[in-house]
Amino acid sequence: MSIGFGGKVKDKDVLSQVYLFRELTPSEMDILISISKEKRAKKDEVIFKEGATGDAFYLIVSGSVRISTIVPGVGEEALTILREGEYFGEMALIDDAPRSASAIANDDTILLLIKKDNFRKLLTQETGIAYKLLWVFTKTLSARLRKTDEQLKSIFAIAKTF
Repeated sequence: MSIGFGGKVKDKDVLSQVYLFRELTPSEMDILISISKEKRAKKDEVIFKEGATGDAFYLIVSGSVRISTIVPGVGEEALTILREGEYFGEMALIDDAPRSASAIANDDTILLLIKKDNFRKLLTQETGIAYKLLWVFTKTLSARLRKTDEQLKSIFAIAKTF
């Protein structure tokens, strides 16, 4: 994926393959790119910490990011590893709750980020884009909740054997 000067992703063809942006028209993609910025993170660099105020959403352009939490008495527990084309931090765009997990660069990583304030302006000014993105966010959150439910069932099943 090509990154232009000023931190703007220029390759719309690559971005249009990302699940989140697949339904956007080229002009809608231009609008989204105009409010985005590039962020580079070195391997093991913390992108955000669990409990911090969420102020942005991130898309992985290259590299990978591990989403993890700290388990008391155990340490860091990786919840998932996200790769190129996947996104995280979208809950910060929807609510004002603290981050529910930490995001850490698993490799040298290039991210596309959209600040909450810019996203909220987009929602009010570009309702067509807003509808498309919020629908995908809803499907993503639903899938993640289902995965969490399955993980909890496994944990409870294991716990009953003790």
